[in-house]
Amino acid sequence: MRPDLLQAIQSKLTEFGNALSFVPPWAVSLIVLVGALAAAWLIHAAILGSLRRLFQDRRPYLRTILRATKNPTRLALLLVALAIALPTAPLGPDTKSLLVRTLALATICTLGWIGLTLAHIGADLYLLNFRIDIEDNLLARKHITQVRVLLRALDTVIVIVTLGFALMTFAAVRQYGVSLFASAGAAGVIFGLAAQPVLSNMIAGIQIAVTQPIRLEDAVTVQNEYGWIEEINATYVVIRLWDLRRLIVPLNFFIQQPFYNWTRQAAANMGYVLLYLDYAAPIERIRAKANDIVAKSGEWSGKVINVQVTNASAQAIEVRVLLSADNAANTSNLCAEVREKLIGFLQREHPEALPRKRNEILDMPPRKDGKDAPPHAAAMPNSP
Repeated sequence: MRPDLLQAIQSKLTEFGNALSFVPPWAVSLIVLVGALAAAWLIHAAILGSLRRLFQDRRPYLRTILRATKNPTRLALLLVALAIALPTAPLGPDTKSLLVRTLALATICTLGWIGLTLAHIGADLYLLNFRIDIEDNLLARKHITQVRVLLRALDTVIVIVTLGFALMTFAAVRQYGVSLFASAGAAGVIFGLAAQPVLSNMIAGIQIAVTQPIRLEDAVTVQNEYGWIEEINATYVVIRLWDLRRLIVPLNFFIQQPFYNWTRQAAANMGYVLLYLDYAAPIERIRAKANDIVAKSGEWSGKVINVQVTNASAQAIEVRVLLSADNAANTSNLCAEVREKLIGFLQREHPEALPRKRNEILDMPPRKDGKDAPPHAAAMPNSP
């Protein structure tokens, strides 16, 4: 504000106060201060209304910015009005000193609030270019995770700096405000060793934002629990498990402990189905049926389908069906579909392929080709 305009406003307020000389000084002060607040409130409402009408039919993100900055800017304008009107109010030195100190404290808090608001607005505007609700959302999840984790760290820094400046306005606790800046965080001075887990998690959050071992909606296996990264907060991560439970894990776990990330490089991933069958299982028929099931499924990515015998023991063989899908959810659904339909196929058409004890071979139903079980099977009950 220009100095001559400021002096003109204060001069008018002084003249208004002198005109009310017949009123007690405290009442004059109240009228002047309340009048200044009312004028600031009306000016803010008029400016905000004009901007809303200007951006009513275009640039929706600007209307979002107006809504987000409405309260901080109103408070800032009210504080400016108080700062202009306060010198003209006929108050005693002690009262005026108290109000000046309160005004300074409110100004510091308002600046911190404005800093938080601007940080969130900047993050939201940056993330407008990324959508997480599409099939190939790897790049979007990378940027959203990075911005949100760093934003929480920035929020913490802004709060600490604001609190430090606020404490420095009081002589009795000024040393604590200085300690906030000297120690890069009051927790190390005030809370001591008790704050170490909190600080380590905050540092882990910054590491995760930079290196990104996990991202939002990554499919992970943590402590033998499979789920998706739902939230990454300042000190902990929320994992949405397959049965809709929520697993809460400290941030530093993902820096210090091993875990599985199924979508680290891309959303598409591989899945497999394991079947334990008898040695009489028709592998070629199973391979053909698996290819048919996967080809008709809407979950398959069209890239990988492979059926192999991957192991054999004295009791059974292990058949692995390897397949691919576009994301972890589709892979899980496709594996379940293939597993269910292959088991149904074997139950209906090839019951001899289901695992059984070897001494049950004598009771096997006749085969569809009319041939009986080999005669040496009864003589060798422990043979594979």
